[in-house]
Amino acid sequence: MSGERYLSDRVIDLKPSGIRRFFDLAAGMKGVISLGVGEPDFVTSWAIREASILSLEQGYTAYTANAGLLELRVEIAKYMERQFKVSYKPEEEVLVTVGGSEALDLAMRALVNPGDEVIVVQPSFVAYPSLVSLAGGIPVSVNTTSTDEFKLQPEQIEAAITPKTKAIIICSPNNPTGTLLVESELEKIAEIVIKHDLIVISDEIYAELSYDGPYTSFAAIKGMKERTIVINGFSKGFAMTGWRLGFVVGPKVFIQAMLKIHQHAMMCASTMAQYGAIEALRNGMNDVAAMKKSYNQRRNYFVKSLNEIGLDCHMPGGAFYAFPSVEKTGLTSEEFAERLLNEEKVAVVPGSVFGDSGEGHVRCSYASSIEQLQEAVKRMRRFVERLQVTV
Repeated sequence: MSGERYLSDRVIDLKPSGIRRFFDLAAGMKGVISLGVGEPDFVTSWAIREASILSLEQGYTAYTANAGLLELRVEIAKYMERQFKVSYKPEEEVLVTVGGSEALDLAMRALVNPGDEVIVVQPSFVAYPSLVSLAGGIPVSVNTTSTDEFKLQPEQIEAAITPKTKAIIICSPNNPTGTLLVESELEKIAEIVIKHDLIVISDEIYAELSYDGPYTSFAAIKGMKERTIVINGFSKGFAMTGWRLGFVVGPKVFIQAMLKIHQHAMMCASTMAQYGAIEALRNGMNDVAAMKKSYNQRRNYFVKSLNEIGLDCHMPGGAFYAFPSVEKTGLTSEEFAERLLNEEKVAVVPGSVFGDSGEGHVRCSYASSIEQLQEAVKRMRRFVERLQVTV
């Protein structure tokens, strides 16, 4: 019996993650330096791990409230006020999720009706258009370019809006480009959002990893708090990827709608992870600052080195990704990534998996030790020289 005829059309049409394909290829090879996976190379701080262990020793192993421990939601509200100058009510406007990915899924399912259009700014995290489609919506790509250092231009949004447009997904700092939108740029986007009565899903998972000035949450822009669902979490800034703990804040009407779906689909996030997160928000900011300082040093070294070997790359304002152009090599992004992996054992992700505007580039994560980055640059230099790329 063939089971495929029983599958949902939306699942059949869903493309596998291009990121995971290259990660799996690299995992099967010895001596590979992986610049492919977006994961901190730091271990979660001991204080956070200890708080989680203590919760187990004290027997806190039952379900929490669906929305998460109130104690944690209070700390999240304090964190948003302290770091981003946006206030939320812990009881109504904060939801703890199983990673930022669940929060994104909940936002799409809570907002999107069949046929609704959602603008996706690309290059983008691979899940955005897929989650829109799974919710029955239509993802509409707005393609940023290297000419503008992949910064979203207001006129691009205007050109993409139709009577069916309901929302726009923005990620700053961006995955995969590292591009950071500053306050003045966000204000111009906000004007269009108000003009066309849109909702914004602002993915701010890399907010703690911005290097060239203060970070501005989209919700902090005048008139945007009531229109913005902020996605955030502990994976990147607090080096807690495997803990699978995120959170979402926003207007009560949106958060409570997302909570209803969360109740049926997930029940609650991991109890022991939530206790760890309380410690992270109360006492973990010094560790975040130390990791950020290290990433900044790696960023400066790695981007400078990429440009020196002939792979043109803008200086990313945040996250831990560089997005160099490989157009001078004459190879597609996928050809470049496959050959670099097979010939020099350096794993990067082809830009094409992040949308059409990512073609001609590759994503390199510099969340690796400086020693590994130095060796990766050495190998990449050899590879580029064989292709006779001129600097």
